[in-house]
Amino acid sequence: MGGVIELDLLDLGWSLGIMAIAVVLSNWQRLGLEGQLIVATGRSLLQLLAVGYVIAAIFELNHPIPVLFILGVMLTIAAQVTRNRIPHKGKGFFPLVWGSLLVSSGLTLSYALSLIIQPDTWYSPQYLIPLTGMILGNAMNSASLSGERLINAISHNQIEVETYLCLGATPKEAIANYRKEAIRVSLIPTLNQMMVVGLVSLPGMFTGQVLGGTEPLNAASYQILILFMIMLTNILTAILITEGVYRSCFNEQAQLIIN
Repeated sequence: MGGVIELDLLDLGWSLGIMAIAVVLSNWQRLGLEGQLIVATGRSLLQLLAVGYVIAAIFELNHPIPVLFILGVMLTIAAQVTRNRIPHKGKGFFPLVWGSLLVSSGLTLSYALSLIIQPDTWYSPQYLIPLTGMILGNAMNSASLSGERLINAISHNQIEVETYLCLGATPKEAIANYRKEAIRVSLIPTLNQMMVVGLVSLPGMFTGQVLGGTEPLNAASYQILILFMIMLTNILTAILITEGVYRSCFNEQAQLIIN
């Protein structure tokens, strides 16, 4: 295979032309997205360049403390974004989201790193940081979809839920069907992606590794691992989030409360 073609600042400058064309098209079609496109372009550029410099420094240090710090920042931001997307105002909901993302991503990463990838050190930033970023981003979406779906289902079917409670059902039994549907809905994007990967789309992990000079078969193997890790993390996250959401919708007397 040929050597890696590196991009310099001039190349990044030319890449801005792509977004400039998008802005022109938005203006031409009167979509009103010009401002958002410009802001998104600026944020993407600044955030990714900043992340590149930070991760490069962490790679140089090769020490567990800065690695764990950056993972903690990523986890906290993901939890806050997820919390803001779920229409639930109960106290203590942020720790629930944070803990759910921590447990689901932690279990999946532990399995993959200890049994499959097996890096020289468990905190190897080359593997731990990008893998965490990919599964956290997807787990965040799964948590948002499942939590929002369950909250809305319970809110719109209060009479039915309360009827089940009056007939002797436990809170978990009263919302069981809504919870199952919320989990299923949250997994649809990941299932759709797995169904067409390699046929309709080439995922970012695979494309990035190939562009970086990795052999296509090895890149495909890593992409398979990533997809399986994302699915497991998403299922675990949806289960934990919906468990916490439904519990917060009932008081100690098993009465339905919607905050």
